Amino acid sequence: MTRGGYDMGSFTITLDLPQPPAVLFRYLADPRNRPEWQSSLRSVTDIDPGEPHAGMHWRDVTKVGIKPHMQLTELIPYRTLSEIGTWHGVDGLLTLKFLKVGEGTRLTAEGRVIGRGPFAVAAAVAARFAPATIKADLERVGTVLGEPT
Repeated sequence: MTRGGYDMGSFTITLDLPQPPAVLFRYLADPRNRPEWQSSLRSVTDIDPGEPHAGMHWRDVTKVGIKPHMQLTELIPYRTLSEIGTWHGVDGLLTLKFLKVGEGTRLTAEGRVIGRGPFAVAAAVAARFAPATIKADLERVGTVLGEPT
């Protein structure tokens, strides 16, 4: 049990991308870029003004109509980026860790899905598909940004 809900599963994904940590971090930290690389999104709305910062809020608008409230919870430039997404009784937590490897980056995504009440079933389904979906989305980031010059 976590925060009054059930932990539906944690996961860790690690992949190497050719872009340096600074390039990936700046791109991934900005919620305005999310529809370019996140397959489930139609758009992003209600973004707090200014550059990405801890505490920044926005709302993802998914292709199926779910609109989770999102918040950046931690930004350590070029090293760590954490967020939480909340939709009714489901919380999704994601931390991205950036490690310079050669000219590129080893990107590690650590995630967890928590469900409460009648939304525990939705959380369990989300937790089951999250690792593969997030891995594919992060691989897409490397493609969207292209080969470093």
